[in-house]
Amino acid sequence: MPPVSEPSFSVEAYLRAVAARVEAPLRRAVERRARTAPPRLAEAVGYALLGGGKRLRPALVLATAEALGGDTSDGSPAMRFAAALEMIHTYSLVHDDLPCMDDDDLRRGRPTVHKAFDEATAVLVGDALQTMAFELLLERPDARTAEMARLLAENATLMVEGQARDLEAETRRLSAEETLVLMRSKTGALIAAAVAGGAVAATGSDQGLYPVGLGLGLAFQIADDLLDLTASAEDLGKRVKKDATLGKATLPALLGPEEARRRAEGYRDEALAALAPHGAGAEPLRALARYVVARRK
Repeated sequence: MPPVSEPSFSVEAYLRAVAARVEAPLRRAVERRARTAPPRLAEAVGYALLGGGKRLRPALVLATAEALGGDTSDGSPAMRFAAALEMIHTYSLVHDDLPCMDDDDLRRGRPTVHKAFDEATAVLVGDALQTMAFELLLERPDARTAEMARLLAENATLMVEGQARDLEAETRRLSAEETLVLMRSKTGALIAAAVAGGAVAATGSDQGLYPVGLGLGLAFQIADDLLDLTASAEDLGKRVKKDATLGKATLPALLGPEEARRRAEGYRDEALAALAPHGAGAEPLRALARYVVARRK
C-alpha cells in the first residue's frame, strides 16, 4: 500500500462549512417543534442538538453525494438526510450518557443533557430526536428518500444492538472478533449509513459504498478509543480514560495501542483505495477518510 499523501485540501475548513450549513435545518426543526412542545422539552432538544460537535456524519453524507455528482444544496435530499442522521446520532449520545448507560457528565465541553436538565427529560429528548429525524427526512417523500429512511432506520437499529453488546462487555470479556462486531454496529452502522445515504441521495443507489463507510466507522472507533487513552478532557470535550474504568471492550485494550492503530490505518487505506476511481470530486471524502484516523480530538 503506498503511503498516504498529505493533501492540500483543508478538512477542518470543510467540516466548519458543513457544520454551518447543517445548523440551519437543525435549528428550523427545533423551532418548529418548539411551537407546540412543552417549553422544558423544547429547550432541552435545542440544547442537545445545537450544542456544537464536529458534524462528521453530515460531512460524510455531503462529501459522498458531491463525489457522485449529486445535489447537496439546502433542502436537497442529501442535506435532509445529513440533518436527519445528525439527529439520530445526537439522540444516541444523549441516551449513551445516561446513568443507566455510560453515566457521563460532560459532552462537547458542556454538561450532558441529564445533568443540565434531568434524566427523564434526557430520555424524552432522545425519543423526540428519533421521530424528528424521520419527520425532516420525509417532508418531501419520493423513492430516494424512502430508501434513505429505510437505510437510516436499519442502521439506527444496528446502533442500538451495538449499545446492548457494549453493556454486555462490562460483565464479560469479549474477544477481538466480538469487539469488532460491537464496533461495526454501535459506531460503524451510522457512519456506513452516512456514506451509503449520500450515494443514494445522489444516484438512487448506494453504489457499493456501504462497506467503505463501515471500514471508516471501524477506523473512527479505534482512533476514538486511542484518544480516550491519550487525550485530555479539554481536548475531547468529554470524560477520558473511561473505557478502562468501565471495563469496555476496545481493540487498544485487547491488542495494544500499536496494533490497534495499525488496524485503523489499514481500514483507512482500504477506504482510500476504494475511493481512488472517483477522481478529484471525491477529495473531500478522501480527506475525511484520512481525518478519522489523524484527528486529535
